[in-house]
Amino acid sequence: MAKKALIAVSGGIAVYKVCQVVSDLGKRGVDVQVIMTENATKFVTPLTFEALSKNMVFTDTFDYSYDASIKHITLAQEADVMCVAPATANIIAKLANGIADDMVSSTFLATTCPVIVCPAMNTHMYENAATQANLATLAARGIELVGPGIGKLACGDVAKGTLSPVDEIVEAICKKLGV
Repeated sequence: MAKKALIAVSGGIAVYKVCQVVSDLGKRGVDVQVIMTENATKFVTPLTFEALSKNMVFTDTFDYSYDASIKHITLAQEADVMCVAPATANIIAKLANGIADDMVSSTFLATTCPVIVCPAMNTHMYENAATQANLATLAARGIELVGPGIGKLACGDVAKGTLSPVDEIVEAICKKLGV
């Protein structure tokens, strides 16, 4: 049986890079399940991730039109690893402080598997004391942080805050999965 990676996508411009993460994991034989925040769907539609993963994408914690299961619980239980990418300042704050108000944050709280968080945001947001404290909280809880990288940001600056390279994210996930 294939190992299962739960890719949790939050709303930042780097969402488009996560499409390649999903594709590369699939090529390695990983069963990829994608969940998204509503803001993430503004950058890339769920249909794109469904085509790449060959699995339905879930965005709404309370949408039971697909079946009667409680998706944020069952997805958390089925995952062998969870990777939040891109992890915006907003989702990082939710994860660090136990806020469960969307599919990604609710599923995170129900997860018992290893978790990887891949920060991606403007440098000033990343360096903000609140974000740094939230990242420290996650790291202290055993969450693996991958990135951010240094490169051209959406604002045009070249600085720290880009999503880590796709191959680094894929390798971190595969290492946790043992594949």
